[in-house]
Amino acid sequence: MKRMILVAALAIAFAAPLRAHAQESKVAVMYKTQGCGCCDGHAEHLRSNGYTVRVVEVSNLDAIKRKHGVPKRFAGCHTIEVSGYLVEGHVPANIIDKLLAEKPNIKGISLPGMPDGSPGMSGTKRAPFTVYDIGSGKVFAVE
Repeated sequence: MKRMILVAALAIAFAAPLRAHAQESKVAVMYKTQGCGCCDGHAEHLRSNGYTVRVVEVSNLDAIKRKHGVPKRFAGCHTIEVSGYLVEGHVPANIIDKLLAEKPNIKGISLPGMPDGSPGMSGTKRAPFTVYDIGSGKVFAVE
Protein backbone atom coordinates (compact mmCIF):
# COMPACT_ATOMS: atom_id res chain seq x y z
CA MET A 1 0.00 0.00 0.00
CA LYS A 2 2.80 2.42 0.90
CA ARG A 3 4.48 1.58 -2.40
CA MET A 4 1.28 2.45 -4.34
CA ILE A 5 1.01 5.79 -2.54
CA LEU A 6 4.66 6.51 -3.31
CA VAL A 7 4.19 5.66 -6.99
CA ALA A 8 1.07 7.87 -7.19
CA ALA A 9 2.89 10.75 -5.49
CA LEU A 10 5.82 10.45 -7.89
CA ALA A 11 3.48 10.38 -10.88
CA ILE A 12 1.79 13.57 -9.71
CA ALA A 13 5.13 15.24 -8.98
CA PHE A 14 6.46 14.50 -12.47
CA ALA A 15 3.23 15.31 -14.32
CA ALA A 16 2.81 18.81 -12.86
CA PRO A 17 5.99 20.26 -14.42
CA LEU A 18 5.13 18.67 -17.77
CA ARG A 19 1.70 20.31 -17.77
CA ALA A 20 3.27 23.63 -16.73
CA HIS A 21 5.83 23.39 -19.56
CA ALA A 22 3.12 22.59 -22.09
CA GLN A 23 1.13 25.65 -21.01
CA GLU A 24 4.26 27.82 -20.92
CA SER A 25 5.03 26.99 -24.54
CA LYS A 26 1.60 28.20 -25.62
CA VAL A 27 2.09 31.73 -24.29
CA ALA A 28 2.28 34.25 -27.12
CA VAL A 29 2.91 37.99 -27.30
CA MET A 30 1.37 39.64 -30.36
CA TYR A 31 2.65 43.03 -31.53
CA LYS A 32 0.15 44.86 -33.72
CA THR A 33 -0.97 48.31 -34.72
CA GLN A 34 -3.87 49.85 -32.85
CA GLY A 35 -7.34 49.03 -34.14
CA CYS A 36 -6.37 46.19 -36.48
CA GLY A 37 -9.40 43.90 -36.41
CA CYS A 38 -7.81 41.06 -38.39
CA CYS A 39 -4.98 40.87 -35.83
CA ASP A 40 -7.57 40.66 -33.05
CA GLY A 41 -9.26 37.86 -35.02
CA HIS A 42 -5.98 35.95 -35.23
CA ALA A 43 -5.44 36.40 -31.47
CA GLU A 44 -8.92 34.93 -30.87
CA HIS A 45 -8.11 32.00 -33.18
CA LEU A 46 -4.99 31.28 -31.12
CA ARG A 47 -6.91 31.56 -27.84
CA SER A 48 -9.54 29.13 -29.08
CA ASN A 49 -6.68 26.70 -29.79
CA GLY A 50 -5.24 26.82 -26.27
CA TYR A 51 -2.86 29.76 -26.48
CA THR A 52 -2.60 32.55 -23.95
CA VAL A 53 -2.17 35.69 -26.04
CA ARG A 54 -1.04 39.06 -24.75
CA VAL A 55 -1.65 41.78 -27.32
CA VAL A 56 0.72 44.76 -27.38
CA GLU A 57 -0.33 47.68 -29.55
CA VAL A 58 2.62 49.59 -30.98
CA SER A 59 2.85 52.77 -33.03
CA ASN A 60 5.75 51.48 -35.14
CA LEU A 61 5.45 47.79 -36.04
CA ASP A 62 8.36 48.08 -38.47
CA ALA A 63 10.68 48.74 -35.52
CA ILE A 64 9.68 45.37 -33.99
CA LYS A 65 10.34 43.64 -37.30
CA ARG A 66 13.75 45.35 -37.67
CA LYS A 67 14.65 44.42 -34.10
CA HIS A 68 14.04 40.75 -34.95
CA GLY A 69 15.56 40.91 -38.43
CA VAL A 70 12.40 39.98 -40.32
CA PRO A 71 12.95 40.35 -44.09
CA LYS A 72 10.30 42.51 -45.79
CA ARG A 73 9.16 39.61 -47.98
CA PHE A 74 8.17 37.68 -44.82
CA ALA A 75 6.67 40.57 -42.86
CA GLY A 76 3.09 40.02 -41.74
CA CYS A 77 0.53 42.43 -40.42
CA HIS A 78 1.55 41.45 -36.89
CA THR A 79 4.50 39.81 -35.16
CA ILE A 80 4.12 37.12 -32.51
CA GLU A 81 6.78 35.90 -30.09
CA VAL A 82 6.16 32.39 -28.77
CA SER A 83 8.66 30.13 -26.99
CA GLY A 84 11.65 31.90 -28.51
CA TYR A 85 10.25 31.86 -32.06
CA LEU A 86 8.75 34.57 -34.25
CA VAL A 87 5.49 34.06 -36.08
CA GLU A 88 4.66 36.58 -38.81
CA GLY A 89 1.11 37.00 -40.02
CA HIS A 90 -1.99 34.83 -39.89
CA VAL A 91 -0.33 31.44 -39.40
CA PRO A 92 -2.88 28.79 -38.36
CA ALA A 93 -2.52 27.50 -34.79
CA ASN A 94 -1.86 23.92 -35.90
CA ILE A 95 1.24 25.07 -37.81
CA ILE A 96 2.47 27.00 -34.76
CA ASP A 97 1.84 23.80 -32.75
CA LYS A 98 4.04 21.95 -35.27
CA LEU A 99 6.79 24.56 -34.81
CA LEU A 100 6.67 24.21 -31.02
CA ALA A 101 6.58 20.41 -31.15
CA GLU A 102 9.44 20.01 -33.62
CA LYS A 103 11.60 22.82 -32.17
CA PRO A 104 13.66 23.39 -35.32
CA ASN A 105 16.76 25.56 -35.18
CA ILE A 106 15.15 28.51 -36.99
CA LYS A 107 14.21 32.11 -36.19
CA GLY A 108 10.55 31.62 -36.93
CA ILE A 109 7.84 31.21 -39.55
CA SER A 110 5.72 33.43 -41.77
CA LEU A 111 2.52 33.32 -43.77
CA PRO A 112 3.22 36.39 -45.95
CA GLY A 113 0.47 38.76 -46.93
CA MET A 114 -3.02 38.50 -45.59
CA PRO A 115 -4.54 35.50 -47.39
CA ASP A 116 -8.32 35.30 -47.58
CA GLY A 117 -9.71 32.69 -45.22
CA SER A 118 -6.62 32.55 -43.01
CA PRO A 119 -7.29 32.77 -39.25
CA GLY A 120 -8.55 36.26 -38.50
CA MET A 121 -9.12 37.16 -42.15
CA SER A 122 -12.48 37.26 -43.88
CA GLY A 123 -13.19 35.57 -47.15
CA THR A 124 -12.75 32.05 -48.39
CA LYS A 125 -9.49 30.18 -48.59
CA ARG A 126 -8.58 30.11 -52.30
CA ALA A 127 -5.27 28.26 -52.22
CA PRO A 128 -3.13 26.32 -49.76
CA PHE A 129 -1.40 28.43 -47.12
CA THR A 130 2.37 28.21 -47.62
CA VAL A 131 4.27 28.99 -44.43
CA TYR A 132 7.97 29.79 -44.73
CA ASP A 133 11.04 29.60 -42.51
CA ILE A 134 11.85 33.29 -41.99
CA GLY A 135 15.62 32.72 -42.13
CA SER A 136 16.16 30.37 -45.06
CA GLY A 137 13.00 31.05 -47.04
CA LYS A 138 12.35 27.32 -47.28
CA VAL A 139 8.80 26.04 -46.99
CA PHE A 140 8.04 25.05 -43.39
CA ALA A 141 4.47 23.81 -43.90
CA VAL A 142 1.61 23.89 -46.37
CA GLU A 143 -2.01 23.72 -45.29
